[in-house]
Amino acid sequence: MNDYKVLEQVSLFQNLEARYLKTIYKACTKRSFSPGDALVEQGTSGVGLFIIQSGSVKVQKTTESGEHLDVATHGSGEVIGEFSVLDGAPRTADVIAVKETECLLLSSWSFQAILKSHPEVALGILPLVVQRFRETNDALMKCKGNG
Repeated sequence: MNDYKVLEQVSLFQNLEARYLKTIYKACTKRSFSPGDALVEQGTSGVGLFIIQSGSVKVQKTTESGEHLDVATHGSGEVIGEFSVLDGAPRTADVIAVKETECLLLSSWSFQAILKSHPEVALGILPLVVQRFRETNDALMKCKGNG
């Protein structure tokens, strides 16, 4: 599928109308990653969010002692890096390709421009961002409890 309809399968955008999906898709660029490539590095500023079209990635948090904790894995139809794009804070984890991975990259500035010109997009994604935050927080608490 070579058009905006790929975004219909993305949970973050599931509540959005087709016109918003088209706008988002037009702002994206395609990126490819090989196994071991970093999509996102903990502590760096976010250049954008990644929409995984194929392949899989692992989310890894590095503790203060240097230990790597696997927090989650994500695959086709999932989004990586939305927190940093929304709040401008540094990345909270590494995201590393597990196998050949194809993504759409939506730059921070493009996403912010879309949110400003179409507030409905922000309202549509907010419940899913909160859900992702809670899932991430729960996963980190489990890791901390095992440590």
